[in-house]
Amino acid sequence: MAHAAVSALDLGSEKLLLQFFPEPVRLQLLYKVPHRGFKMSDFISKFDQEGRFVVIVYLESGTMKGGYMSKRPGFYCQEDRGAFVFEIDHQISNVFPVVNHRNSIIFNKEKIGFGDCLNIYSNKDKTLCVDVGSDDTYTPTDWSYEYEVPFMDVELHRIQSVGDVLLNPWRELSWTEKGRGSLRKNLVSFKPACQSLNQVRVLLMGPPGSGKSSFINSVRSVMFGRVLLLPFIGTATKGFIKKLKSYDIRSERGGKPTALTLCDVLALGDGETTGLTLPDALAVIKGHAPEGHKFQSDAPIKAETSGYRPNPSVNDQIHCAVFVLNACQVMTTSEDLTETLRTLQAEISDLDIPQVVLLTHVDQVCHAVQEDVKFVYSSRILQEKMQKAAEVVGLSVSHVFPVKNYSSELSVSCNTDILLLNAVHHILQAVDDTFEDYCPPSPSPLSTGPQHSTSTPVTV
Repeated sequence: MAHAAVSALDLGSEKLLLQFFPEPVRLQLLYKVPHRGFKMSDFISKFDQEGRFVVIVYLESGTMKGGYMSKRPGFYCQEDRGAFVFEIDHQISNVFPVVNHRNSIIFNKEKIGFGDCLNIYSNKDKTLCVDVGSDDTYTPTDWSYEYEVPFMDVELHRIQSVGDVLLNPWRELSWTEKGRGSLRKNLVSFKPACQSLNQVRVLLMGPPGSGKSSFINSVRSVMFGRVLLLPFIGTATKGFIKKLKSYDIRSERGGKPTALTLCDVLALGDGETTGLTLPDALAVIKGHAPEGHKFQSDAPIKAETSGYRPNPSVNDQIHCAVFVLNACQVMTTSEDLTETLRTLQAEISDLDIPQVVLLTHVDQVCHAVQEDVKFVYSSRILQEKMQKAAEVVGLSVSHVFPVKNYSSELSVSCNTDILLLNAVHHILQAVDDTFEDYCPPSPSPLSTGPQHSTSTPVTV
């Protein structure tokens, strides 16, 4: 499975690097030197006609060294009054501004150089090499002269002004392959803390076009490592789903189900006359509604309904209610839909069921997030929309999680996966936090003794 290049820059080092700039900026990875098949011409070609650039070298010693160009370099030697070189060693960072502007940048088909402080070039064997040192072009670095320094990675990033993006995110996530792997592993290995639960059943509710069905498809795509093309995903204004449908989330195609089951239902409407009604939503949450039940406004779920469960078990019930809202529409949510959402929230709260809000389509409301979803917690626009989503439902902002569903893509991406898996992680945490108060924890392998009866938070 092919993946887009992922920067080796960790969050802490990125924050240190961004502090070298007087205004808020963000990094866009343009090129990561491949370990095989390197061509210097490929590297050179990634410098756009317009823009500012940072070259980062990750040394085997653990130190990062790099250089900044305030404009696209011309060939041969160039004056760049805004250039600097830098060094980041764990939590210690140093920047060395240019002092001798002339020949501050060296740029040709075989070499990229920042004076004699940092040179990246292709040797006679067409192998990428890195030399470091010190000269009077930049503020003295005290770097010892070293030729062909052992390194792990070399990257080229574009520097972009952010405007609507905050310098420091208000929530932290690890935007790395390791972070994605850890979140995925947590989902695969998750076991409910409450020993009575075999599966965690999560109900997704939202108006038409909110993306609840697409979220299910996207989570399954994350686990399978490719974007799934399923028939229930679309753009119908009244929603595609008309019945209760549960989807076990498997660790891989043909693999064992994880402990997570996502449940889809008819979309919410404006008021009680259209869409999923409050009584039917509560019947689903309490476990009375049978799998596959087709919702009809003139035929509410009741004891006479085919397949009705009069005495549902804890594993028939819903363990977390998720409200799904479209970031493109949340600021103009109608009064009727707001009343429906808040009434549902209040009724579900009385059942002691945890609730979460997913804010979808986040890439369609912020340009920075559209280019890279890792800016989702730095976007002023998204921050406002998350606050509005919390207000509409009647929950705190800490219950709101932005996600980007797979819609136009044909392959998964690391950062989109991380955002989806992070939302799933907090949903599962909310379930464990709530049911811990009602169920004894699962016994450890060494525990013995009789098992006590359990109670559940849902009143049927």
